[in-house]
Amino acid sequence: MPQARSPMDILKLFDKSNCRQCNEPTCLAFAAAVFKGRKPISDCPRVDKELAEAFGGQPVEQPRTSEQEIEAFMHRLQEKISGVDLAAAADRLGAKYENGRLTLKVLGKNVSVDADGKLYSDIHTNPWIAVPILTYIIDGAGKPPSGQLVPFRELKNGGPGYGLFRQRCEKPLKKIADTDIELFTNLLDIFNARPTEHLDADIARVMHPLPRVPMMICYWKAEEGFDSNLQLYFDKVADENLNVQSINAMGAGIARMFEKLAEKHGLPQSEAERQRA
Repeated sequence: MPQARSPMDILKLFDKSNCRQCNEPTCLAFAAAVFKGRKPISDCPRVDKELAEAFGGQPVEQPRTSEQEIEAFMHRLQEKISGVDLAAAADRLGAKYENGRLTLKVLGKNVSVDADGKLYSDIHTNPWIAVPILTYIIDGAGKPPSGQLVPFRELKNGGPGYGLFRQRCEKPLKKIADTDIELFTNLLDIFNARPTEHLDADIARVMHPLPRVPMMICYWKAEEGFDSNLQLYFDKVADENLNVQSINAMGAGIARMFEKLAEKHGLPQSEAERQRA
């Protein structure tokens, strides 16, 4: 019997009478409960017994979490690396190639990649950081930065993904700055974020998650009548060196690293961190 890939696949097995004998309000609700593994399909008295037995032996494919999705994508990119000329990629990207490894600066630290896509670094490269690194090596144009910084939503195709970027990256970083601005500044120092000036921001730092993909973090403290704010800016040509989906992942990865370090220093976990734990 084919594996169910959604509650709708399971719903097709029912007569859709909504009889409630399964103790769910509708057949769709029961199908969702079966799909999530909360109830066996045999709880429906109207399903053919042979069909129920056949289905009972079939594992239900659970939807993957965002963490599982990004990790699976990372593995696919690692497989692609085997087809990349790392020496040529190093020339294209302004990186170094030595002893079979391409080495580039990530947040001021050396990160190396071998022909199997394995990463070597002194910093923890979670999948959210690994995906942009591998994508940069595979597809990056190596175009020099223009020097003109714009918000994420103004990058090509950045508008539709800005809500997710705001949730995964800007809001977690803002929470750390709101809670302990001194700690936030220290974390920026750890990742070699250099001071700059931008409008009237209380903190304005430029960091380099990848060599030709600079990122500026600006933070404004709360003032009377105004809430605090944090916004990230990218070079106008950033999306030519790294697609906007990978820039989104990169922002999420940086936020996760900041959260982990903040937690070690006693800062309470964010709701997102508690859910991931």
